[in-house]
Amino acid sequence: MRWYPHVTVAAIVEREGRFLFVEEDKGHGPVLNQPAGHLEDDETIPAAVEREVLEETGWTVAAQALVGIYRWRNPGNGETFLRFCLACTPLAHDAQRRLDDGILRALWLSPDELCAYRLRSPLVRPCLDDWLAGERLPLTLLRTIG
Repeated sequence: MRWYPHVTVAAIVEREGRFLFVEEDKGHGPVLNQPAGHLEDDETIPAAVEREVLEETGWTVAAQALVGIYRWRNPGNGETFLRFCLACTPLAHDAQRRLDDGILRALWLSPDELCAYRLRSPLVRPCLDDWLAGERLPLTLLRTIG
């Protein structure tokens, strides 16, 4: 059997000093996460993050920069996640859009307000902290061949 990580994308979306998060419940109580999800076949990483943000929050965004690439092995089940976190600019909101199953709500929080919530994984805070530290790499680093 061959090992493969779960390839995921996440978005840092900032507006007036607040950041877009989703409160979700996957069966173990509410947790907070950046809008995030799995990369799909025949999808670029920027397209995946823009799709996930729309599906989970109703916000249309434009991917602007790569914040970082993060690897985490879940000690509970041994699964490994490879997360591409992208900085995105909010463009428009569709308040009538039905959100993905398990998403309770989208909310805008300051970094300090985030501390009051249980996070979905240890990947959430480092992504935000790296953005706050000014980490931005060009999207041209994320090349699709073929």
